[in-house]
Amino acid sequence: MFGRVREACAKFVGSVRAEPGTGRDTRPHNLFEAAAVYVSARAEDDQERVEEAAAWVPPEALSFGVSELACRAVLALARERGTSPATVARELLGLPAATDAAGR
Repeated sequence: MFGRVREACAKFVGSVRAEPGTGRDTRPHNLFEAAAVYVSARAEDDQERVEEAAAWVPPEALSFGVSELACRAVLALARERGTSPATVARELLGLPAATDAAGR
């Protein structure tokens, strides 16, 4: 049983390790760096940088990094605005304000 757990952990750690970049930078990139470049490139509609950042780490690692970046961004905006993370997230997505169970 412990062998399976160790094997699963080794696979996960191996999947989030950075791959060496193929572009102008020869040092390895971590998943958070890849996520930051990926998201900023998407915001700037720079498809070349999107593809470059997506190649730095495995897709599941990039997905985790983007998710973590989104959580941190929503929390930072909520603190800055003095509102809840749920309100900020709904505003960013253009959703109507949430109502509570009583319909308020």
